Amino acid sequence: MDASTSAPSPAAPRQGIEALLVRDRVVIIAGLAGLAVAGWGYLLWLVYGGADMALMGMPLDERWTAVEAGFAFVMWTVMMVAMMLPSAAPVVLLFAALERRQGRLGRTAIFIAGYLVLWSAFSAVAAALQWALQLLAVTNAAGPALGLFGAALAGAAGLYQLTPLKRACLSHCRSPVDAIAGHWRPGRLGAFRMGARHGFYCLGCCWLLMGLLFVSGVMNLLWVALLALLVLAEKVLPGGERLSRWSGVALLGLAAWLALASQI
Repeated sequence: MDASTSAPSPAAPRQGIEALLVRDRVVIIAGLAGLAVAGWGYLLWLVYGGADMALMGMPLDERWTAVEAGFAFVMWTVMMVAMMLPSAAPVVLLFAALERRQGRLGRTAIFIAGYLVLWSAFSAVAAALQWALQLLAVTNAAGPALGLFGAALAGAAGLYQLTPLKRACLSHCRSPVDAIAGHWRPGRLGAFRMGARHGFYCLGCCWLLMGLLFVSGVMNLLWVALLALLVLAEKVLPGGERLSRWSGVALLGLAAWLALASQI
């Protein structure tokens, strides 16, 4: 028998790995997209599906109970999943590819879980802050406090967009290779820690931008969509760093306008 016909081609194992990588990418992208779409679907249902969502809008006049605050936490968590998962896709795909090349399966889901746990913790803080502001009537539209509070928050977000800390966090999120290779950890706990660490850098990029939802209304889906697009563009577009700086200037302009409007 001719050895050239019986021996496997050296390219065959590589082709098999590449086929698996393509399949993994399709599965992961479909999964992330499904989670994001489910999140957006839930938000649309809250606003347009006939639920009593008066308690979810900002500002509010009636005092919340703990049940309503808990519902706010669920809403924030779903909203963060819908907004943040698309921008995390490049890092998740790179992690999954490295895992596949090393013959491991299952850690990618743990990596994603670590990322989402970090944003769930942020959601708990955001819901608690929303509850506190509501109890203190800071978000009561009847007085000028909302305008001044909104101006201060927009100004803080605008200034933060121009800081070295923002640039450092954004640089990490824009460099999947550095985000993974520079912080590699073995084992399932390591995958969870890596996902949470990446989520921490994403939080460093976006936490004050998410705070702008207190200005527009937490369930203002136009603002939610605009912020999600801004976060995605900052992280994946070639000019994301410049966009971050220009958005900071725009937010400072918004802060000035809100401050002036509150005095009229």
